[in-house]
Amino acid sequence: MVREVRIAQRTGFCYGVREAIDMAKEAAAAGKATHTLGQVVHNEGVIRDLRALGIETVESLDDVDHGAAVVIRAHGVRPDVMERAVARDLDVIDGTCTWVIQEQRELVRLVEDGYTIVLLGTPRHPEVVGLLGFAPDAIVVDGEGDWEHIPRRKRMALITQSTQPPWKFERLAAFMVSRCHELKIVNTVCPVTIRRQEDTLETARGVDMMVVVGGRSSANTKELTRLCEMVGTPVTQIESVHDLDDGAAFNGASVVGVTGGTSTPIEDLQQVAERILLLAGTPEARSNARELAVAALALAATPAGRTTSLPSPSAAVPGS
Repeated sequence: MVREVRIAQRTGFCYGVREAIDMAKEAAAAGKATHTLGQVVHNEGVIRDLRALGIETVESLDDVDHGAAVVIRAHGVRPDVMERAVARDLDVIDGTCTWVIQEQRELVRLVEDGYTIVLLGTPRHPEVVGLLGFAPDAIVVDGEGDWEHIPRRKRMALITQSTQPPWKFERLAAFMVSRCHELKIVNTVCPVTIRRQEDTLETARGVDMMVVVGGRSSANTKELTRLCEMVGTPVTQIESVHDLDDGAAFNGASVVGVTGGTSTPIEDLQQVAERILLLAGTPEARSNARELAVAALALAATPAGRTTSLPSPSAAVPGS
């Protein structure tokens, strides 16, 4: 039976996601008709909370009324999308992550310098789609099966989607050495992604089982699950606390670790920790589940953002 739940350090929203959500909330609180261009995070619970504040997700600028506010999510967009938003007289709120902005600037420089650019990333990922707007001729590769299709050129540059795993970027860089005479490597793996993976690995090595919390379509969440598997720790990936309904899943586990993707609110991890203790805890752990979950979060979390001082769905509804 479970006697302890440990939450990995440096979890919760990453900086870019947190800022984009804050911008959307602030616009709505100011009375603006507010939209996000695409889901601001891969987390259905967060999307529901934003919708309760009147913040709607749209997939096209055509769905936004003239003069309304549109938030560009942390992934960024192609330059022509920004130009079209301005041309339509929309109130553009640019929530592009500062790290992604650096990627965009690097790509512009590489194009100007005449490099053949290889971009490591998931082809249809919003960040990659946006980056290709700055370097339309870049060669996008993902899994190792793609790498043999990289042409041989005299001058090549390698850059990466920010949430790609560091080991994969390093392996591709080594592969590309034989593909060209001059290779420029621009390491754009997000440091937050790296630290989160390190902390998840550290937690996984000291527990009997791991629970990874994050959106089903979140690439960085899937990578955390894969890392837990690499160190041999049994792991389950869930989207929210509502996916936990069977205490038998924790049979044989005394200490359980919890971590989350960059689109997972840190409060969700506390809820998951409490649920695990209620489902599969020792009698003492069950009777103190709330206190133990709060303590686990306190050990892991540091003050991380302004969202706690911004409107929440409950605050937005009088009497709720």
